[in-house]
Amino acid sequence: MLETYFRLSALGTTVRTEVLAGVTTFMTMAYIVLVNPLILSEAGLPIAGVAAATCVAAGLGSILMGLVANYPIALAPGMGLNAYFTYTVVKGMGVPWETALGCVLISGLVFLVLTLAGLRKIIVEAMPRPLFAAIAAGIGLFIAFIGLKGAGLVVANPATTVTLGDLKAPMTLLSLGGLVLTGALMAGRVRAAVLIGVVGLPWWLLSCT
Repeated sequence: MLETYFRLSALGTTVRTEVLAGVTTFMTMAYIVLVNPLILSEAGLPIAGVAAATCVAAGLGSILMGLVANYPIALAPGMGLNAYFTYTVVKGMGVPWETALGCVLISGLVFLVLTLAGLRKIIVEAMPRPLFAAIAAGIGLFIAFIGLKGAGLVVANPATTVTLGDLKAPMTLLSLGGLVLTGALMAGRVRAAVLIGVVGLPWWLLSCT
């Protein structure tokens, strides 16, 4: 049934490959369940409600992408937009979070209309390719900074804004170990490099204690 519905052979993949890719994707994006509520809670949103909404939105979006579009892309709330919502719109401009959330709804409806009318594709194709690359790089650097801060590799400093954290802290050492392990496996073209880096090192350390 899976072969017939998803056309796995025609797309050059297998059930095993897709399951491994799905688990890897989940492990690498599961941080949003914590990070998204933490960021939006600073704007005044209830953290429990945001966590539930994040899980529902990511789950339904990813399932629909697979079942309807048959495309191996996981969907989840954007880590750049939530920071813009909190620190620029709510805190920076002083807009109440209820009003800002209403604007998000309106913008979502506008994007839906543009997509259904075929205008979204025209707008996207008109944008320069370097701009897409710059946006992706900017979001990637922002997420990387959040990860470095959470790992304790960088900490706040009044003189330089950020500075190097305590490299002897257990959490920092664990993060560095996982980063080095993942990088080495990726350099060796190991297909499950990210999954092994996320799960393998912590499991090995726990087994040694």
